[in-house]
Amino acid sequence: MSEKDDIATRLAAVLPDAGGAVTPPIVQSSLFTFDSYQSFEDKMAGRSDANIYTRVENPTVAAFEGLMAEAEQGEAAVGFASGMAAISSTLLALIKPGDRIACVEHVYPDTYRFMERMLRPIGVQIDYYPPQQFQDDPDLLDGITLAYLESPGSLLFQTIDLRRVAEHARQHNVLTMIDNSWASPVFQRPLTLGIDIVLHSASKYISGHSDTVAGVVVSSHSHISRIRELTLPLLGAKLAPFEAFLLTRGLRTLHARMMQHQATANSFVDRLAAIPQVRKINSPGANDVPGLMGRAGLMSVEFDDSVDIPKFADALQLFRLGVSWGGFESLLLPARVGLAQAAEKNSMQKFGVSPNLVRLNLGLEAVDDLWADFDTALTQSTT
Repeated sequence: MSEKDDIATRLAAVLPDAGGAVTPPIVQSSLFTFDSYQSFEDKMAGRSDANIYTRVENPTVAAFEGLMAEAEQGEAAVGFASGMAAISSTLLALIKPGDRIACVEHVYPDTYRFMERMLRPIGVQIDYYPPQQFQDDPDLLDGITLAYLESPGSLLFQTIDLRRVAEHARQHNVLTMIDNSWASPVFQRPLTLGIDIVLHSASKYISGHSDTVAGVVVSSHSHISRIRELTLPLLGAKLAPFEAFLLTRGLRTLHARMMQHQATANSFVDRLAAIPQVRKINSPGANDVPGLMGRAGLMSVEFDDSVDIPKFADALQLFRLGVSWGGFESLLLPARVGLAQAAEKNSMQKFGVSPNLVRLNLGLEAVDDLWADFDTALTQSTT
């Protein structure tokens, strides 16, 4: 990876002016006042970019948004209070009743539930397709309004050639939108491949410390302006200044953390390949598809029937059991636990995820200690 691809170097060059402070300050204010009637009127008339109210704009939030736009090489960004707020606010700003969405199978379960429980009842048609079909079928998107993508995807981490999908989408005048939380802008920058809109659950790798719930969307000025004018102010799922401060901190160490996550993941992939109880390892790496530049620390492993999954989970000492990912701590999420959550509407059940699958978030602990914990638990739970 060259210096121009190192986002730590690029972000250092565009750090917002903070009056000499090396860290942008937290502007913890709900509103901003004006020094004259004219300046107040100019703002209300749209002739000024002054701040007015933190529900729609704040200097600390703006600093983070500017850094995210630079990291993803987009024109503009907008922050939200959660990843789901970013997803729902973007879709509601761009989709209307009667429109059609083509969505990848195995999409993040809450995205699936939002589409099924919120969008479908108001007349939006959603169809789900295998990731491969998006890149291989040039006419899949004919008549579609928006293609919703994940690459790598949730749980099975299937990849898509995003440049090919973007070409198909342009032929049919279709918007493309991708959740890039897994790769982060360190390992993949979809906008440079022709995708229209990139979003992140910034709670994950962007934060990197499991202390922030947030989301962010990066795109062109026109798409971000529509979100800012419509769903950001009216739905109110704004990003708070303190969370934006934490996310800026996370961005500064993102490159270094992703390199460590990758090193641990590479070691695990090599060692897992020699384990007889492992049926499949889902962990794409650099150059698996064009534009993917590395391997993140989130993967899934499918065991054979000889492994008692609950016993394996309970035998772990360093790996904790929990949802989310992207922080220092290593985590395990058994697919069986996910299947127990509202199973009648759960996309894992709909698309046939194996109950013998476990998702691993490989954190920043010593890799040999993590492997010893994993291997010991596997030995204790195998019949």
